[in-house]
Amino acid sequence: MGMHRDAHIVWDWNGTLFHDVDAVIGATNAAFAELGLEPLTLERYRELYCVPVPKFYERLMGRLPTETEWELMDATFHRYYTEHRVRCALAEGVAELLAGWSSAGRSQSILSMYGHEDLVPLVRGFGIESHFLRVDGRTGPSGGGKSEHMARHLGALTGVDPARTVVIGDAADDALAARHVGAGAVLYTGGSHSRASLEAVGVPVVDTLAEAVEEAERLAA
Repeated sequence: MGMHRDAHIVWDWNGTLFHDVDAVIGATNAAFAELGLEPLTLERYRELYCVPVPKFYERLMGRLPTETEWELMDATFHRYYTEHRVRCALAEGVAELLAGWSSAGRSQSILSMYGHEDLVPLVRGFGIESHFLRVDGRTGPSGGGKSEHMARHLGALTGVDPARTVVIGDAADDALAARHVGAGAVLYTGGSHSRASLEAVGVPVVDTLAEAVEEAERLAA
């Protein structure tokens, strides 16, 4: 593609391109069960979820988990999620949206807080890797925010202007990370947050990824 002076999308993976909310809820409840906590419904999860993840647990427990509790819950979550993600698929229309954005000469990438070593083969397995300039997953401990990762991600992309970049994700933290680097953001209701909590962030909120791409095009114009 050469130099990418046109609009660029940074996609989130979990809960955005990858429709894995059922596996996430199941993994969360498996982690809660380790401490004797009541299971959550999807609606309750979306009301309460936040980053960093220990703060989310604090909302449910009334206190931050101890280091031992966090390590136990985190390990349980990832073990359960790895078992159940195989039943999950791309969100509706993803392949066509990615192909359409690329064919228009625009660029796109993925930045996820899912572990890098797990993310890359998963993206490759869906046959969509060629659409992205770069696919970055989390390196280092889990549970934190995306802002510094976003700065490194964009810094590694040649010719991408943050002012013409739009982050598309399902969590308030995606918008915070976009703001951190001077990019725009569109938030999608198909993942981890309720519409009300996303709207409180102050960026466009959409119910489909097709709408998200339309908003991205408008924001980056």
